[in-house]
This record gives sequence, structure tokens and C-alpha cells, in this order.
Amino acid sequence: MANTPSAKKATRKIARRTAINTSRRSRVRTFLRKVEEAIAAGDKDAALAAFRIAEPEMMRASSKGVFHKNTAARKIARLSHRVKALSAA
Repeated sequence: MANTPSAKKATRKIARRTAINTSRRSRVRTFLRKVEEAIAAGDKDAALAAFRIAEPEMMRASSKGVFHKNTAARKIARLSHRVKALSAA
């Protein structure tokens, strides 16, 4: 258990940040799941619409430090390829 006032404050800060980051991560996963479901259903219009919403959400999370920048870029690139392949087919 934290003893010093600064350690107690750090613990409070960590708890707050963890809650915020968990919320952001959950929000991003929800948007990504919507894109995945649209791709699985073969609905190119819904997939494209969901992807356009998910992309800025993912980049926002990476800029806030929830995801690494390259992780977000990689996920977006892979989703983009899949959505593009869906609309080409």
C-alpha cells in the first residue's frame, strides 16, 4: 500500500487513467467489430460506412496513447484492404 502522499496521488491518477483508457479501448473495439461484421456479411456499403467511422476513432485512440501508433496504422491498413477487396468483388 502507498505510504507517501505523492504515492497515494499517483495511485489515484493511475486508477483514473486506467478507467479512461479502458473506455477508449472498448469504444474502438466496438467500431472495429461493426466493420468486421459488415465484411463478414458481404455488405460493402455498410462496411465502407463503418470503416469511415472506425478509422478516425482508431487514430484518436493511438494519439491518446491507448494503442501504439504503428498498431493502429497496421489495423487500419488491413481493414482497408479487406473493405476494398469486398467492393471489388
